Amino acid sequence: MEESAPTLNLADVRRTIEPLYEGQKLFTGESVMAHAEGVVDILRGIRDDDDLLAAAYLFCVWNQLKNPKEWLTKHFGKQVCELVANLKVVIDVSEKARSREGEARISQQPDAVRRLLLALCTDLRVVLLRLASRLQTLRYFVATKAPGAKEYGAETLALYAPLANRLGIWQMKWELEDLSLRFTEPEVFHTIANNLEETREERVASIQEAVRRIQALLASRGIQASVSGRPKHIYSIWKKMCKKNLKFEQLFDVRAIRIIVDSVEKCYETLSLIQESFEVLSKEFDDYIAKPKPNGYQSLHTVIVGSRGKPLEIQIRTRAMHEFAELGVAAHWRYKEGSKRKAGEHEEDRVAWLRQMLAWKSDVQAAPTPEAAKDEHIYVLTPQGKVLDLPAGSTPIDFAYLLHTELGHRCRGAKVDGVMVPLNTKLQSGQTVEIIAAKVGAPSRDWLNPDLGFTASPRSRTKVRQWFNAQEMEQAVTAGREKIDKDLARLGKTAVKLEDLAKRLGFNTVDDLCLAAGKDELGQKAIENVLAPRPQKNPQEEEKLETAAPKKTSEHEKGKILVVGVDSLLTQLARCCHPVPPDEIVGFVTRGRGVTVHRADCPNIRSLDEEGRDRLIEVSWTQDESSVFPVQILVIAADRMGLLKDISEILSREKQSISAMQTVRVKGDVHMTFTIEIHGKDDLNRTLAAIREVKGVFSARRT
Repeated sequence: MEESAPTLNLADVRRTIEPLYEGQKLFTGESVMAHAEGVVDILRGIRDDDDLLAAAYLFCVWNQLKNPKEWLTKHFGKQVCELVANLKVVIDVSEKARSREGEARISQQPDAVRRLLLALCTDLRVVLLRLASRLQTLRYFVATKAPGAKEYGAETLALYAPLANRLGIWQMKWELEDLSLRFTEPEVFHTIANNLEETREERVASIQEAVRRIQALLASRGIQASVSGRPKHIYSIWKKMCKKNLKFEQLFDVRAIRIIVDSVEKCYETLSLIQESFEVLSKEFDDYIAKPKPNGYQSLHTVIVGSRGKPLEIQIRTRAMHEFAELGVAAHWRYKEGSKRKAGEHEEDRVAWLRQMLAWKSDVQAAPTPEAAKDEHIYVLTPQGKVLDLPAGSTPIDFAYLLHTELGHRCRGAKVDGVMVPLNTKLQSGQTVEIIAAKVGAPSRDWLNPDLGFTASPRSRTKVRQWFNAQEMEQAVTAGREKIDKDLARLGKTAVKLEDLAKRLGFNTVDDLCLAAGKDELGQKAIENVLAPRPQKNPQEEEKLETAAPKKTSEHEKGKILVVGVDSLLTQLARCCHPVPPDEIVGFVTRGRGVTVHRADCPNIRSLDEEGRDRLIEVSWTQDESSVFPVQILVIAADRMGLLKDISEILSREKQSISAMQTVRVKGDVHMTFTIEIHGKDDLNRTLAAIREVKGVFSARRT
């Protein structure tokens, strides 16, 4: 049986940690004990949870004890120990990610840091602890005017205030924003504060008069309600002034009244009474009950004209709506006050929904299961504190390739949190990764072996394949050049320029010529034929001999292609390289036209920039022998009677359908381009070999 947790007494917790914190100060200069007391006071106003408040007191004890886990569990229970341990991880990572220069600073990468922190939080109360800690730090800066407040204010506006908003704890969000604005834009803050102070007497009198009228009106109709003035926050005033380009005097909702009733029906009944009894600004009405805000906020908003002719905003809501508006999801926290039971399945689903909402969803969707809400990414840091987003299961090699392709190629080792690890180590969120690279190096083919687990990211595997493809192509070009040189020597034609030979054989560059020779697509016979003298042809023959109109595209033209990890995704074969099985292929995600499948050695793929390479995905051929694929072949030959007939007979014998054909005469040679439909590369190679044996053919190759 699991041991029952010791009974928590917060006074005892405080007495226990007071000697440990004596004389200690935080980086900001604030006393550790004073900070803990401040955080506890803040959290008491949100949720009176003993475990949460105990963890707030114990936030700084972990590094001061030899066996903190054992000590915390023994004295305060497993729940408190887990909260403190998780909080320590989050604090450590926060410190790594802050106080950096340039793009690694928190204020420059708030979304990445937010995702990192939330990925580390196994209990959402840890987020609450971090928010309360930051609020206490800002209060300390207000009280002491200590240096560094501006940087903390910028971080808060970029990271912590949006986090409080996502969580729905507006009570904390408003104070975080107002205090941050005080430090980041002091002139703006004090100008608005002074305007509010100067008009306070008039506003208070106007609001009090309106409150009395509304209370009397509701009482006369038997509606029980709480009616009060609503404070307006300086940051929200400033944002509205900026957004709508308004002056302070033009704002409608500086004066506001909140009405809290018992039910939704009473909300609408109250709204009807208000609209009948006061002059209403019709354009200023919002029904957030019928259509709640994405974060769950509900209320009726309208604007009336007060007795002194000033606009007055009215908010009408139920008690439950009001609690949610003030405390957000903390009002529905799964750890009920005084409850020590484990969270059930329903509560776990609620936590999963919250994690999704907090992480990156702008709109609240249907509550997913915990499995559906599981994060498929990890968030790790560079030694400079920059947060990087990787697929779950990524390794140091994936990390290196994400930073830079060359760094990935030269990666030889890695340190994770300062400790050397194997390159197939699975990284975890919050870890700091440092890559050890050789000055000159190359990837290993082992990195492509899924059983060895060196790479988890499709992007990394694509880059490794591209490197090996480039090496193989370079080797093929070198071997092809040597082969052509030997063939020319045998023919006694060493004076022939390779540039001229490439053009005669229909290649754009010498490298293309050598590559074809290296792949055995061009033999000595083709070179001999193209260099041999030929009789003159009738100059009045048409240069363009024949052009066959394309046939209707075969219903199998798209073939069978599997996009790795994605079902039912639109794919199409690239027309620039016409891939066929078993060509090595790669998918390129287009804008609005699905995935275009290219050969891995396609020039268009090789020439992509870094941004373009990020849109490459893994694809593979499925095993479907009935599929056919269009492919273009180029035949270059000496012009003669019956040439087209001989080639057509070969295609007919090989059962290759011709969907298009074009024949053009170039400097006495005939260049014939055929688009044929084949089942695979073996069919293509057999057909090309047969065409090369035709009399007068110099070369036959795939384009």
